[in-house]
Amino acid sequence: MTKVVFYKRHGVFYGFEERDHAGYAEFGEDIVCSAITAMTMLIVNTCETAWGIDVDYKIDEDAANIRVVIKEALPEFASSNEKQYAVSGLIKGYYYQLMDLIEDYSDFIDVDVEEKPIR
Repeated sequence: MTKVVFYKRHGVFYGFEERDHAGYAEFGEDIVCSAITAMTMLIVNTCETAWGIDVDYKIDEDAANIRVVIKEALPEFASSNEKQYAVSGLIKGYYYQLMDLIEDYSDFIDVDVEEKPIR
C-alpha cells in the first residue's frame, strides 16, 4: 500500500511524502503506482519548468519513497501571491485527486494530512 502524507502549515498545503509500492499489480503493470507517480511528476515539473519555482524533492526508487517540499506555497517564502496560491492549490488538487482514487483503490492507497513546521 502506498501511504501519502500531505504537509500543511497554518492550513496551507506545501508538500507531501509518498512511501511504498501500492501493490495493485506487478512492477511495471501497477496502474495505481503509475497514477501517483504521474501526478507527482506533474507537480514537480509544473513548478520547476513552467513556473520557475524551486522544488525540494528526493526520490528513492528502490524503496518507492518520494518527498516533495515547495516553500513557495507558504506566504513567508512566496515570491508573489499568484505563485503561492498556484502552488498550494496544485498540491491541494493532488490531495483531492487521491481522495477520488481511494474510492476505487482503498486497499492500495492511504492518505493523511499533517500540520507540520517547515524544515
